Amino acid sequence: MLDSNSISEKSLHRNWLHKNCPITFVSFSGAAAFITYCSMYAFRKPFAAATFDGLHFLGMDYKVLLIITQAIGYTASKFIGIKVVSELDPNKRIRILLLLMGIAGVSLLLFAIIPFPYNFLILIVNGLPLGLVWGIVFSFLEGRRFTEVLGAIMASSFIFASGVVKAAGRMIIDNYGVSDFWMPVLTAVLFIPILFVGIYMLQQIPPRDSEDEMYRTKRKPMDAAERKAFFSLFAPGIILSIITYVGLTIFRDLRDNFAVELWADLGFSHTPKLLALSEIPIALGVLTIIGLMILIKNNRIAFYTNQLIILTGGILLLTFTLLFMQQKVSALWWMIMIGFSMYLPYISFHVMFYERWIALFRVKSNIGYLMYISDAFGYLGSTLVLCFKGSGYNQLPWVMFFSYAGIVIGVLTVINGILSILYFHKKEKRFVSTALIG
Repeated sequence: MLDSNSISEKSLHRNWLHKNCPITFVSFSGAAAFITYCSMYAFRKPFAAATFDGLHFLGMDYKVLLIITQAIGYTASKFIGIKVVSELDPNKRIRILLLLMGIAGVSLLLFAIIPFPYNFLILIVNGLPLGLVWGIVFSFLEGRRFTEVLGAIMASSFIFASGVVKAAGRMIIDNYGVSDFWMPVLTAVLFIPILFVGIYMLQQIPPRDSEDEMYRTKRKPMDAAERKAFFSLFAPGIILSIITYVGLTIFRDLRDNFAVELWADLGFSHTPKLLALSEIPIALGVLTIIGLMILIKNNRIAFYTNQLIILTGGILLLTFTLLFMQQKVSALWWMIMIGFSMYLPYISFHVMFYERWIALFRVKSNIGYLMYISDAFGYLGSTLVLCFKGSGYNQLPWVMFFSYAGIVIGVLTVINGILSILYFHKKEKRFVSTALIG
């Protein structure tokens, strides 16, 4: 039990963190989110570093089956998150976060203990808690005048952690002879101390102040009636956003889950360092572009700039995939550039698009609602594509399948990007005419 003096000291510390220096606040808060979410990946993605060679069950490659099974739990979690995250009580965030990570860790231990092939079912349990982690962590960052740079730091963990966790998993297997089944839980154990550091730092982040609310609108939990009203107000824009996000999520999951197979098909076998090193320039490029958005104070300019960033990502994805198929760029540069082209719009949704959407139209709400609607359908689409690829009906090599996916998703992102700009421009005019935008 904390006494009044300790509570007072904690409040003073938080006030100092918030008021002393913006650079200190951004560095500390961004690091807290980065460390926490990066550690979460060690509980979610390490088994993607394994190959499970020669193992099949239910007529399917066992690794594909594991990815699909975890995706089912993760997808269900996103649908649950539409309600849970949008209604989240800020005072309960840390306790819920610790509980979720504990469940995910125990599930990896059970995956190692339960014999093949029945252990694949435990990955549903693994995916269920982890799907809620993003919304809880980002709730500490949204609605602030520094949200773009904070979100960019956190979002770069998507890219960085994916490569680092898989590299750590491969190192455990290759250097210590650990089985594919025990490697995931051992990888997670390595990151537990880092996870606790990140969660402790999150707890020190002070709440939003009046200046944050002036620039970015007050953020609040949303009940069912408020969620319904928000959807009715922006239905076409939400639907266009979801369709684009579904395509980006599918592409991102294909690249992330089967990176080992893709690099091997491209002639880069047994190079675990490449899994991490290839992601560094992508993370730095995306982090820089999104972080610079903090310089744009005007929410209208920032919102439409973000729309152009998403559109540009689609153009680059389509262009570099076509160049690779015509053998005009190398495999290495193709993997790096399509990673950049995909992650730029994908992370824009997480960090900027919904943030500036709410700030521009000044509707009291939260990002969790919009993000979890998008994530729910995004991961549903990804799961369906994985089921199709793993069913045996499609026998295309991974590189060819991935290339075709890049073309389709690039075209989809470009078309939807144009339609989205047109819709929101018209919607904004209607809001201005009724004096709804402050």
